[in-house]
Amino acid sequence: MADAFIYDHVRTPRGRGKADGALHEVTAIRLAETALTAIRERNTLDTARVEDVVLGCVDPVGEAGGDIARAAVLGAGYGAKVPGIQINRFCASGLDAVAFAAAPIMAGQKDLAIGGGVESMGRVGMGASGMALAMDPSVAIKSYFTPQGVAADLIATKYGFSRDEVDAFAVQSHKRAANAWDKGYFKHSVVPVKDVNGLTILGRDETIRPNTDMQALGALKPSFAMMGEQGGFDAVAVQSHPEVEFVNHVHHAGNSSGIVDGAAAVLVGSKRAGRVNGLKPRARIKGFAQIGSDLGLLLTGPVDVTKLLLKKTGMELADIDLIEINEAFSSVVLRFMQAFELDPAKVNVNGGAIAMGHPLGATGAMVLGTLIDELERRDLNTGLVTLCVAAGMGTAMIVERV
Repeated sequence: MADAFIYDHVRTPRGRGKADGALHEVTAIRLAETALTAIRERNTLDTARVEDVVLGCVDPVGEAGGDIARAAVLGAGYGAKVPGIQINRFCASGLDAVAFAAAPIMAGQKDLAIGGGVESMGRVGMGASGMALAMDPSVAIKSYFTPQGVAADLIATKYGFSRDEVDAFAVQSHKRAANAWDKGYFKHSVVPVKDVNGLTILGRDETIRPNTDMQALGALKPSFAMMGEQGGFDAVAVQSHPEVEFVNHVHHAGNSSGIVDGAAAVLVGSKRAGRVNGLKPRARIKGFAQIGSDLGLLLTGPVDVTKLLLKKTGMELADIDLIEINEAFSSVVLRFMQAFELDPAKVNVNGGAIAMGHPLGATGAMVLGTLIDELERRDLNTGLVTLCVAAGMGTAMIVERV
């Protein structure tokens, strides 16, 4: 099997996914074009040599529909022969898009490709494309379908995470993200989104609140209590895990991932592609995996897929220097660290989606780039990226510096 190398990565800032968010005027296609254009310009890339562009997009409908990857390829001025494909594995889409781009390279079928993702959550609302699992009772009942927020609260209840603990993790995320921006850790990878006149619309993640504290978060009411109690989902959660007598609702908007807009792109290629195109590899993809996980807990897939990937690569967690796990909810990360008895100092060291937001289809590619940058900055070798996924799944990738 051939090696697949990561040669470059970029992302846009993450804008608040509301009508008054900075990126609300920008379509998903333009966000994706911004990332693809930056990859082309930074690497003086002859786009005719790019053999595929794979973009994650969780709600590919309306202006984001109809294979947005191909539309963005054309909009970014790539060669007309460059194909594009959109994929959807919910929150894992961005990372899996990189894996989908890398797999043919590892199989010797392609030399150069781009993986990434895009989501305009402010313009195309979350859930706009529907969800068969939630809408078909014949599947929902036997899969213990619950909304993700209720599942996150079930995880907190089952594994003993208090309201103070989930809030404290959220405070840490904001402080780490603010510090990373202030120290310039993101400056080489974040490309500003500009208007038609070349003026910057947004150059920095919009949702970070460096002054967030326990008192402010403590004043927020749980977001999923009414849904769980009156909607009947608490009963479903307890039915799936009868060892839990009730669901303790601890999550709210302040300790859950933010709704944002953004895009990312990762340039992946073979050794030969690097030589032909004058590119210097930054990391090698060691391996990747996906898995189905506990349907009731829904969001514990990162634990299961990490175990699987370590087994597939013949590695141990002690071999991993830094870890990025998507902060869908505080309890997701807390459970992951608890399961592996991890030192918090090596997990999400520059904050995560609680502070910066979670643009569904793009997040996986974004956190992969964050990991590579931080491995370089600290002169470390190996990192793991993992995300929980709706419908009870997990995805992960291990990279090592070159």
